[in-house]
Amino acid sequence: MQSKQLVSAALAAVCAMGLIDQAAAQDKGAKEKCYGIAKAGQNDCANLTGSHSCAGQSTIDKDVAEWKYVAKGTCKSEGGLSAEEARAKVKK
Repeated sequence: MQSKQLVSAALAAVCAMGLIDQAAAQDKGAKEKCYGIAKAGQNDCANLTGSHSCAGQSTIDKDVAEWKYVAKGTCKSEGGLSAEEARAKVKK
């Protein structure tokens, strides 16, 4: 239990420092955020609702507020939403 908390804290610190987003940003030209396709525990970072701020913390498959990076232009074919579409669904 204690080691799980340490791992969670370490992941939160990494996200807070932006190291995960920095690596993703280097490849940003070839990728885009796709909302509503991430499986539980496989999101790429903070969600739209602010209930968590790091990768791997989603708890529900295909939660509209969670996102993953996908190859640019493939989000719709994977059944995903843009950030604007996801925000509209979260507000409802």
